[in-house]
Amino acid sequence: MNPKHITLISSELGISAKQAENTMVLLSEGSTVPFISRYRKEMTGSLDEVQIGKIEDLQKRYKEVDDRREFIIKTITEQEKMTPELLEKLEGTWVLAALEDIYLPYKPKRKTRATVAIEKGLEPLAQLLFNQQDGDTAAAETFLNEQVATSEEALKGARDIIAEWINENAECRDKLRKLFTHTGKMTSKVAEGKEEEGNKYKDYFDFSEDLREVPSHRVLAILRAESEGILFSTIAPQEEEAMELINKQFVTGKGAASEQVAKAGADAYKRLLRPSLENEFRAVAKDKADTEAIDVFAENLRQLLLAAPLGPKAVIAIDPGYRTGCKTVALDNQGNMLDHDVIFPLEKNYKRDDAEALLKKWVNRYDTAAIAVGNGTAGRETEEFVKKIDFGKKINVFMVNESGASVYSASEVAREEFPDQDVTVRGAVSIGRRLIDPLAELVKIDPKSIGVGQYQHDVNQSSLKQSLDRVVVSCVNNVGVNLNTASKHLLAYVSGLGPSLAENIVKYRKENGAFSNRTQLKKVHRLGDKAFEQCAGFLRIENGDNPLDNSAVHPERYALVKEIAEKQHCTIEELIGQEDLRKKINPKDFVREDAGMLTIEDILKELAKPSRDPRDEIAIFEYAEGIHKMEDLKAGMVLPGVVTNITAFGAFVDIGVKQDGLVHISHMSNKFISNPNEAVKLNQKVQVTVLEVDIARKRISLSMKDQEKGQGGGGPRKERRDERRDDRRDERREKPAKEAPLNDFQAKLAALKNKFDK
Repeated sequence: MNPKHITLISSELGISAKQAENTMVLLSEGSTVPFISRYRKEMTGSLDEVQIGKIEDLQKRYKEVDDRREFIIKTITEQEKMTPELLEKLEGTWVLAALEDIYLPYKPKRKTRATVAIEKGLEPLAQLLFNQQDGDTAAAETFLNEQVATSEEALKGARDIIAEWINENAECRDKLRKLFTHTGKMTSKVAEGKEEEGNKYKDYFDFSEDLREVPSHRVLAILRAESEGILFSTIAPQEEEAMELINKQFVTGKGAASEQVAKAGADAYKRLLRPSLENEFRAVAKDKADTEAIDVFAENLRQLLLAAPLGPKAVIAIDPGYRTGCKTVALDNQGNMLDHDVIFPLEKNYKRDDAEALLKKWVNRYDTAAIAVGNGTAGRETEEFVKKIDFGKKINVFMVNESGASVYSASEVAREEFPDQDVTVRGAVSIGRRLIDPLAELVKIDPKSIGVGQYQHDVNQSSLKQSLDRVVVSCVNNVGVNLNTASKHLLAYVSGLGPSLAENIVKYRKENGAFSNRTQLKKVHRLGDKAFEQCAGFLRIENGDNPLDNSAVHPERYALVKEIAEKQHCTIEELIGQEDLRKKINPKDFVREDAGMLTIEDILKELAKPSRDPRDEIAIFEYAEGIHKMEDLKAGMVLPGVVTNITAFGAFVDIGVKQDGLVHISHMSNKFISNPNEAVKLNQKVQVTVLEVDIARKRISLSMKDQEKGQGGGGPRKERRDERRDDRRDERREKPAKEAPLNDFQAKLAALKNKFDK
């Protein structure tokens, strides 16, 4: 383990070197992020999963820098150009771009204008000019030969060589990189003749903004439009500032030779430096935008996976449809299919009565507790039909987000589970299982298909997959998994397992029956001591041999819990069941070298709530009556809705009209917020005011301001005024000023006003 990595990581994350080192050791030993976060708090100083994940990522990044540095040192050494000073520079650099700048002069090149000029014997002339002594340009005549016919041709070749020297100068590149960072602008223009085709990108037809101020969704939108041929974009500072910086470093005189160097500098910037740095900053902007978009996606996914479950209850699930009817299935409390059929509740004939009769029969036959209705086409109408049926007992009806259900139904996972059923039946099963346990069902679907992302197809797919997989693992292990009922797909995300061991566990269950204790896991084929250590604490066994097997207490601490119980003169069962016994415990009495205060406190907390699901309890939600389509909406209406997606610029809310409305971030709260997650969570039930309905463009503008604790005022008209004001403000920020230059007083006034607006 590289000590320098420890120093760099601890500094970058603001943690102690010991925390960084211990975490890196645990990761190198094969421990997973959830395990380290939950069961090794003393070693890490209570670092959470996010911090541990960052340590893992930084360790990989610095390893990549090490590998690249090793290659560069080897290459330069083989060229016999290595010096002690150069080696010191290389070994002291931990930024990949800076490392590449140092390497650039030594990097093997393809044929360039400079290499051609060198082959013509013009390098000495280039050096003479670069020294900028009087009369150097006259020396060009002495370099004429069969390949160089005129003095101007000689000077041009020399300038090509000087341009490459300037391009390869690490100090110059560093200065220009800082200029790009602080003053670079991202601009975009519409391609000729693409105005109509690219109308949805209209905001970017004449766009300019400081690169460091451009939000991620704008960067991704511009880059997407550019890839579609609608826009062309640039990233650069003012050219005059860049040239001033280059000339200040390289032009040291005022004679003819200095003029040649200045010309070479201009050529170096336009032909070499600017394209190179623009590509670099474009990549950096894309990476930053990707990271922010992936973070939004990951947070949405986390909230969706941790949505409140109905729990182990029998349900009927309906996948609505008009022409082809509603695919309907009955599921038991574990999500196993008991029956399936197609009903036509929206027909105006006897089929409607048949649908009602079938649902009544199933409710009684299968002791149904709830009915799940997909929120797709005909969902609202089907929901209203079901709610009017008198089942003779209380049956709750839930609208379930069916995004991705069709992807599951056509997947290999679904074919394996239901080889004899068609995709429509599988889709209905998925809707029902999402109600029973969203986490257990959604892990079977590619997260990108769930519909909670922002530009998910434009971001780095490898980084997206890594981030989303990490979220799924975190959620699964946070909730815990029932060892005797979980599918192999859910078990695969448990710390230390994976697909192969998950399949072996399911196979063991089939051959030997249910697990009665965690120790039996060691009998599973290829599940060794390390895998047992990593997974055992996250697996639950209900009504097993040991009550601790249905808790998050790790088996390595069972002896400690037994010791605690014995000191209270009671059994473990009594310790779990009686709060007065737990209150008498002094945690300090049980602290030892391998179990500090953090571990003891975690154990006592778990004894107070063993097997408790950390997710919220499910709540009933109803859309407004009589509102089924966009044409039913009017400005000023106050409606209930459900948050379906959160982006960097606001949240989308389902109000029951088959088209989600947008609550812009400026309309989410009566107070200023910089992140929509400060105001809402995915699946949250909210009240919204309709601001504007654009049926042609299928856009609904909503506000939550007046609904926040009953505060706020002004109504829809004020909301629309606020929105127009915010739009005007955005336009001022995003479009370059075209007025005459401001005088000093006007400039100061404008700066103050802009600051106040922000």
